[in-house]
Amino acid sequence: MKQSSSPLLPRLQLLAAATLFSTGGAAIKAISLSGWQVAGLRSGIAALAILILLPQARRGWSWRVALVGVAYAATLTLFVTANKLTTAANTIFLQSSAPLYLLLLGPFLLKEPIRRDDLWLIGVVGVGLALFFVGVEAPMATAPDPVRGNILGALSGITWALTLTGLRWLSTRPPAPGAEAGDEALATVAVGNLLACLAALPFALPVTGATVVDWGVVVYLGVFQIGAAYLLLTRGIHHVSALEASVLLLAEPALNPIWAWAMHGELPSAWSLTGGTLILGASVLRTWSGVRRAV
Repeated sequence: MKQSSSPLLPRLQLLAAATLFSTGGAAIKAISLSGWQVAGLRSGIAALAILILLPQARRGWSWRVALVGVAYAATLTLFVTANKLTTAANTIFLQSSAPLYLLLLGPFLLKEPIRRDDLWLIGVVGVGLALFFVGVEAPMATAPDPVRGNILGALSGITWALTLTGLRWLSTRPPAPGAEAGDEALATVAVGNLLACLAALPFALPVTGATVVDWGVVVYLGVFQIGAAYLLLTRGIHHVSALEASVLLLAEPALNPIWAWAMHGELPSAWSLTGGTLILGASVLRTWSGVRRAV
């Protein structure tokens, strides 16, 4: 693959992708439609945007891609519905607990045993996850049912872990006929959004009472928050190290609560912020130690 002419460009592309991803929570809360309606319309527009912007996503469709796409579709839907019920910070932090489930799923799905030095990650992320369910957060206009939203957010962490496990599984097998390495990952993104749209629409139709602002934000979510973000991600990811990419992409969970606060005045609880800090910090340390082991 042709290298980027500037070492700064791919890093800016990854940072821009993470920034676009991070706007999802605040944007979803700005729409008056239901969670199912936002999930269906967002993913339908995103599927079209990805197929247009990323030709690689049109190749490599197979039953394996469809299987992993189901897990990704569940993640997309759970992310939107959780955001409608709890704070944006809680949703993204709970989804970021995926490394815990990745370690637990590894021995069963990928035949990757849990290392002794990974046990601390399980403990720290487990504690961080538990802190979201300490006490009862008071409902607010943008988070009317925090308990149910937190449960959906935690489930999105599980489905995201299944998605990442599936993508790793795809990477260990020869590409489908006519596809190149990496094409199946982008095909999974397209298929997952398409499946999320099809699954949500029966609960979303008819769409009535949507304002011009609602439609504008939904289009933004599909075209930019997902479509353009994945375009930037694929352009930059191949030119930086795994550790640096992971750190740059942490801008998503870091910025997500800031957008929600700036746009909606939404503030997560101290317990949630502490839990999120533990989860994200443990993930960074685990990535760093994994890179050191590989060197």
